[in-house]
Amino acid sequence: MSDPVKAEIRDRALILTIDNPPVNVISQAVRSALLDACAKARADLEAGRIDRVVLTGAGRAFVAGADAREFDGPALEPHLPEVLDALSDLPAIAAINGAALGGGYEIALACRYRIAAPDAVLGLPEVTLGVVPGAGGTQRLPRLIGLERALPLISTGRTLKGRQALAEGMVDAVADDPLAEALALDLSRLHPAIADMPAPAPAAEAAQAARDHAARRLRGQIAPLRAIELVEAAAELPLAEGLSRERQTFLELRQGAQARALRHVFFAERGAGASPALKRVEPAPVDHVLVVGGGTMGAGIAYALNSAGLRVTLLENDTDAETRARANLGKLFDEAVSRGKLSQAESDRRQSDTLAFLNGPDAALPQVDMAIEAVFEDLQVKRTLFERLGKSLPEDTILATNTSYLDVNRIAEVVPNPQRFLGLHFFAPAHLMKLVEVIRASETSAQTLATTFALTRRLGKIAVEAGVCDGFIGNRILTRYRQTADVTLLEGALPAQVDAAMVDFGMAMGPYATQDLSGLDIAYANRKRKRDAGEAIRGRYIPVADRMVEDLNRLGRKTKAGWYDYVDGKPVASSVVDDEVRRASTEAGVTRRAFAPDEISRRLALSMIAEGADIVAEGIANRPADVDLVMIHGYGFPRWRGGPMKLADEWGLPELLREFEELAASDPQSWTVPALIRQLAKEGRSFADLNG
Repeated sequence: MSDPVKAEIRDRALILTIDNPPVNVISQAVRSALLDACAKARADLEAGRIDRVVLTGAGRAFVAGADAREFDGPALEPHLPEVLDALSDLPAIAAINGAALGGGYEIALACRYRIAAPDAVLGLPEVTLGVVPGAGGTQRLPRLIGLERALPLISTGRTLKGRQALAEGMVDAVADDPLAEALALDLSRLHPAIADMPAPAPAAEAAQAARDHAARRLRGQIAPLRAIELVEAAAELPLAEGLSRERQTFLELRQGAQARALRHVFFAERGAGASPALKRVEPAPVDHVLVVGGGTMGAGIAYALNSAGLRVTLLENDTDAETRARANLGKLFDEAVSRGKLSQAESDRRQSDTLAFLNGPDAALPQVDMAIEAVFEDLQVKRTLFERLGKSLPEDTILATNTSYLDVNRIAEVVPNPQRFLGLHFFAPAHLMKLVEVIRASETSAQTLATTFALTRRLGKIAVEAGVCDGFIGNRILTRYRQTADVTLLEGALPAQVDAAMVDFGMAMGPYATQDLSGLDIAYANRKRKRDAGEAIRGRYIPVADRMVEDLNRLGRKTKAGWYDYVDGKPVASSVVDDEVRRASTEAGVTRRAFAPDEISRRLALSMIAEGADIVAEGIANRPADVDLVMIHGYGFPRWRGGPMKLADEWGLPELLREFEELAASDPQSWTVPALIRQLAKEGRSFADLNG
């Protein structure tokens, strides 16, 4: 193994280059090498061979943070605080050439001067992994920039580019070549060590604002609140005592359930996308994409593709539909300009030079590399469309359907050369949501999958491969989740109680508020489709949702009445709906009972776990972690719980097996014991063992 810290004396500067590819994380080997380098630097200083120490990173990163793989075991010596104590005694300059995150930025804080490249990314994002900075971040940064600026940065884990960091006082200079700037720096400009700076002034209002933000946006998470406490302590405690308290908190949190869950998601995201086998397949180039349908979803897909540098042609039915599509897409460009994400000139250029529109059933189609359909969710409509696309486009053009529920294999039946056909399920709004389900049909080729995964990576999406079933991964679990919620209504809960319990659990919204937002007619249409096709509806039939649509015309927010009444746009529990729920219980002969919030949330979480286990067992998902990613990024499952399959491991599969057996015995219509959970519990294994 090569030396992870390279040392070179140039003129009278000792250059220490951290070289631990791919992103120079701070492993035990890096810490040991840095500590040894600090000792050598002190000897060189005393001998007059050098007058400064310059730290930089190899490749495109300075230091991207700690090696999170070490967090699952005991802390290994030497610890980073020990290394930084040695570094802070030296005339050290940080030449920040790339990412300086977490422990990487703490290394920079231990230096006497910090120079960043303009595109370097800096910050202390530890709370996003369920921990707090553990090597001085909460104590040194407030002494450098004050509590008012440090609190929102540390408590949210926000990161900044070089010039933003300079404006905040996090670095002293920005330079295109930080190393050259550090070598030429007048040493009289070096600051005293931050340890010798005075404690910052208290900032009670800023601390309360940080707590209020955590309550709104980081609900349920422990680390942000602990970080706020530590930053406040920087104004009250001697540095040594503050550092000791910080380290103790870091070590405590990193072994906690939230940190374990967040690390799981961190690694799951990095393992998402093409499987190892697909990564060996060379993707075909994709430069021009046809998007069919310019409604909300189609416009979002077209905008996302165009933002990634692709040419896009949008096809609509007729002139009126094309006019609406132009307006939908134009609105997205206007929003980007108003938010400062895009200049007006660039917006005009892209719309003029890289976007085209067509309409009509006889329009000649361009010779594109891929076509993505985003039309009405009707099987025959989609089959008719793909018959046209299959005949009109080159035989190697990839054809993708954005269906949410329909059988991708039934659509593929009409496509010549179905090896180039697959599902590509975007989530709304498509230009903002990171998740995409890549649906492999029975004849989809590896080349088609590899090319599609390369495209999703270009779009900056988290892509998860899924097999064909009703609802794929996410919507299949959502259907089960909603059905379990409806059974809970039948047995005694009310919609507002269920929603409140799931929000307390950490979901972004409860199931009924979510249905009101999307429209009750969407799920109703899917249920009707299944009934019309003679498909059995799984579980106990609860008539309330159908009656809401058929009898009461309560379709959600768009009709100002759904599961809730909407007064001045705000949801209010509806006595009409509550009466319908009680009526359903009476008709079913069910004696209603009270539910505690924790009982509701656990039951609904169990339903997601059970469906996820079946999806993995059937091979619809390649690994349990993919189920977790879909539910977190597509459906608001709390990231800090790690997703339903990670949560199952945390709760313990033997305990879950017992619960599923009890539920199946009491309500066999709604519950079965997932075979995979029974098998794993018997073998003493977990879902984590299946992630590979």
